[in-house]
Amino acid sequence: MSESTGPDATGGGLKRTLGSGQMSMIALGGAIGTGLFMGSKLGIEMAGSSVILSYVLGGLIALLVMGALAEMTVQHPVSGSFGLFAQKYLGNYAGFMTRYLYWSALVLAVGTEVSVVGQYMQLWFPQVQPLLWVVLFSVALLGVNMSNVRAFGSTEYWFSAIKVFAVLAFIIVAGWLVLGSGNPDYGVANYTAQAPFFAGGPLGVWGAVIVAIFSYMGVEVIAIAAAEARQPRVAVRRAFKVTFLRLLLFYIATLGLILCIAPRDELLNGGSPFVTVMQVVGIPYADSVLNFVLIVAALSAMNAQLYAASRTLKSLSEVGYAPALSGRVAANGAPVHAVWMSAGGIAVAAVVYALVPEGGMGIMISLATFGAMATWLMILLSHVAFRRRHRQQGTTPDFRLPGFPAGSLLGALLLAGLLVTSLFTEQFRLTLVFGVPFVVVISIIYRFLGRRADKLHSGTVASGPSGTS
Repeated sequence: MSESTGPDATGGGLKRTLGSGQMSMIALGGAIGTGLFMGSKLGIEMAGSSVILSYVLGGLIALLVMGALAEMTVQHPVSGSFGLFAQKYLGNYAGFMTRYLYWSALVLAVGTEVSVVGQYMQLWFPQVQPLLWVVLFSVALLGVNMSNVRAFGSTEYWFSAIKVFAVLAFIIVAGWLVLGSGNPDYGVANYTAQAPFFAGGPLGVWGAVIVAIFSYMGVEVIAIAAAEARQPRVAVRRAFKVTFLRLLLFYIATLGLILCIAPRDELLNGGSPFVTVMQVVGIPYADSVLNFVLIVAALSAMNAQLYAASRTLKSLSEVGYAPALSGRVAANGAPVHAVWMSAGGIAVAAVVYALVPEGGMGIMISLATFGAMATWLMILLSHVAFRRRHRQQGTTPDFRLPGFPAGSLLGALLLAGLLVTSLFTEQFRLTLVFGVPFVVVISIIYRFLGRRADKLHSGTVASGPSGTS
């Protein structure tokens, strides 16, 4: 099937206007946000300096997921992405569950990002209630997502460009301080200055991987954006390679340098680790400059996550798993109803932060991470079935990465282990407390509504491995 034909190939009314550069920036926009600038503090609290290893392991899992997604997306550059992949290769129930798991993760992550923006604005406007900023920024970004995808892509491109430039500038300045300034206060000795390298023990390192996965969440948006990309098969390959290399550089390099400059206790007593480092160094106006970057980072991540949530809900509607209204596309090509329906996480986050202002971020990360980890697990299982289907039919995918099936099976095993052991970590106990009932409720909904939709829309997913009907 060609890229421009078939029931889902054009994205159900969505327009192909995104380039590979915009796609990689959209993925970076989703992955470089509160998880890096604020969530890293939670990881340091759990694991100490060994949080670097947590982010390396989380990066390995993200690489395996992105590789599996790249293979399947090059073969099927369609609206619905990995929800459709799960439905096609694992069955209708798996497709239904995968879409709703991912949608829930995104909706809750959107609320996390925009609520943090309200906290950041307190630096400049302490007399203004944070809720006001939450409402104003939410309305603005809802407007962007209800515009045509080119406007969204351009906004996200520049949001991400500001973040990327800021992180690179931070790496250059911090790198010089550690390696070139000759100041004995900065260096790897700070890794163990106030606590052992493995301050949280092996369980601390393992638990902080959950923080890392929340931080990397967003890289999968490349697959969702493929339905609106020019030459999607080419764009997906390029975006996959560029995005992963940038993520490793930004996360591992920045965390390593942060821990070299500011000892653990100072990082935990401050706000964002980035701001704390600049305060330790004593750079004038660093707090305001970085505060601006933090706001842009959170808005960028929210923008990308709201985009992905709305497209996921639209995909659910296309196969009868969500209200028909959410599948309607405006004349400008935007699924406007799916956009506002995906903004419910903002209200959830507002309530959580009002009730538990100090621990609100940890709670929201716990809630959102269940859907993220479960979705990544379903992606890897879908990839195993995808390759098996090709092998059975004697065909070869257009794009293949080495290491199959070991890579996908290892990633699935690690994610399953993280989900189970989250119950035994203080910070993420709510992950399964929320996740298990959520799966039960969604399963009940599928039993009564999903099966009827399956019968009505049984021809939605193409039958052949290359998408031929």
